[in-house]
Amino acid sequence: MSAHCCHHDAATEGATRDPRYRRVLWAALAVNAAMFAVEIAGGLASGSVSLLADAVDFAGDAANYGLSLAVLSLSLAWRARAALVKAASMGLFGVAVLGRAGWQALHGVPPEPLTMGAIGALALAANVGVAIALYAWRDGDANMRSIWLCTRNDAIGNVAVMAAALGVFGTGTAWPDLAVAALMASLALAASLSVLRQARGELAHTH
Repeated sequence: MSAHCCHHDAATEGATRDPRYRRVLWAALAVNAAMFAVEIAGGLASGSVSLLADAVDFAGDAANYGLSLAVLSLSLAWRARAALVKAASMGLFGVAVLGRAGWQALHGVPPEPLTMGAIGALALAANVGVAIALYAWRDGDANMRSIWLCTRNDAIGNVAVMAAALGVFGTGTAWPDLAVAALMASLALAASLSVLRQARGELAHTH
């Protein structure tokens, strides 16, 4: 093993024992749980698939933060196994959103753009705050990296939801909302594959 790898592993192990990191995870869990409730209500009220998709993503992230807190002080192998669970959940989220968008394309009506835009802006503020708090730990093990990727993807998704709201307002159609939902699903699938590869590598390293 190279000296660089040894240094990286030591830095990651130190981060997992950092009480600041644990506090950030607890705060992120609370923010994500609150935004899940807000976006579910807003998505149902506005008829927006992208908001509902983002709400489900917030719920998944809250669960992931809880799982990360549970394994934070355990060995690298257990943290890698937790990352595999999170990779699977991100992948399932992506598939579910694609399915919902397809159904909405066949049966849905245009969503209400003002609600979409307002809630998208609130969600963006929440995710940017969490991303800033987590930035220092973005290059850790697969478990830590999955947390960072989820938060980064959420912020990108929030910007896209706001853009979709403008698109729906300007065109009077549901297609901007559906396109953003598909984009969010694609990001989830890409992040899932990235975390899966890293977690499998870490598991192989521990054997």
